Amino acid sequence: MNSFNINRRSFIHGATAALALSTFGARGMDLINPAKTLRVGLIGTGWYGKSDLFRLIQVAPVEVLALCDVDKNQLNEAGKLVSQRQKSGKTPKLYGDYQKMLAENEMDIVLIGTPDHWHALQMIDAVKAGAHVYVQKPISVDVMEGEAMVAAARKYNKVVQVGTQRKSTPHLIDAKKNIVDAGLLGKISHVEMCCYFHMRNNGNPPVEAVPDFLDYEKWTGPAPLRPYDGLPHVRWWRTFMEYGNGVTGDMCVHMLDTVRWMLKLGWPKKISSTGGIYVQKEGKSNISDTQSAIFEYDELNCVWQHRTWGTPNNPDYPWSFTLYGEKGTLWASTMAYDFIPQGKGEKIHKDVVFEKEKYPEDVTEKAIELNAAPATRLHMLDFLSAIDNSSKPVADIEEGHISTASCILANLSMKTGRPIVYDPVKRKIVGDREANALLARPYRDPYKHPDYKKV
Repeated sequence: MNSFNINRRSFIHGATAALALSTFGARGMDLINPAKTLRVGLIGTGWYGKSDLFRLIQVAPVEVLALCDVDKNQLNEAGKLVSQRQKSGKTPKLYGDYQKMLAENEMDIVLIGTPDHWHALQMIDAVKAGAHVYVQKPISVDVMEGEAMVAAARKYNKVVQVGTQRKSTPHLIDAKKNIVDAGLLGKISHVEMCCYFHMRNNGNPPVEAVPDFLDYEKWTGPAPLRPYDGLPHVRWWRTFMEYGNGVTGDMCVHMLDTVRWMLKLGWPKKISSTGGIYVQKEGKSNISDTQSAIFEYDELNCVWQHRTWGTPNNPDYPWSFTLYGEKGTLWASTMAYDFIPQGKGEKIHKDVVFEKEKYPEDVTEKAIELNAAPATRLHMLDFLSAIDNSSKPVADIEEGHISTASCILANLSMKTGRPIVYDPVKRKIVGDREANALLARPYRDPYKHPDYKKV
């Protein structure tokens, strides 16, 4: 369609486009230049919510009908930015209540970029309202939320793509195809995953009055209501277990999900974890600063390690995974991969794909992750393809649930001091009444925890 030709010309020459065409075959061209304008809404207009929306705008003709956020300043800024980015130039309708937004607008797609503790209720309500959903990772803060989200997606027959876009990262797709699937590693019987970023905001800000532009009650939603000690946006809320699952829930979910995709793994047979606050004891943060976890499969252990202090074991791969095979080793991250053969053989190195020349707006976008932009564009195209074909996307909600729940179960193992064996058919932890009681967190009144049997 003519309204999409300019975007199409820039898109078709990019690496993302080439991957789209190779991945989706003849459908790739239709995805790059679809016939229908998609009606879109966004819940959560912070850093990554806007980033996801802008990547969608870059690859598909959309009309952003509505935005929702409980922070009026953030919401108004997002409305202005969207009006500058979308083809129509219109400012979307702005809402402080996502349920009102869903009730008053008929949308094809809803993007969810809120903190983790809101994902379940918003995703379930969005599919009930008739929309397909793109929800950020981790999908939930407890295991039973995830079970309910999968049940809702299936009951209402909606496509739900999870923002684990490593599966759509060009150089990692290359690594899967040309290293793992090609057999260069041989039998893989050990995996290491890690994050050594100093990303644990461990401050002691004073309690203060809630500003009039923020609905803090609604921001908190079903989570416990903490005393207000400053805007929770970006990293501050992630430092508390009330709203998420720590660095394991935030960062391990990406690496574990990628490893599972590369090696065709399902649920771990057993999960164990140890850790705690060993070093950074001076602040309010209650997430672990040091943690190890083992996700056990047949003749394969996937081991996670994070520290929010000290130095990484490999400065080139501070957030990464390593596949150890009998014929060689694969180091991989969001930035690169390196294949090192056992004995004589050719080393292979690939770097992240950037598309700054193809998308100059990326360069000026505030706080953009330039290395992730091509991956998110391809992830959006995969999402659209699944909608078009009534199929499951590469990061289907069930896959996102397995990866998320596995990280949550690692935290439960650390908390109880015991290994966890989860039965995904019975939706129970085997032989552990105390741990089973932790599969669903209590919700703050008047919010009701979703039930997979009643979504």
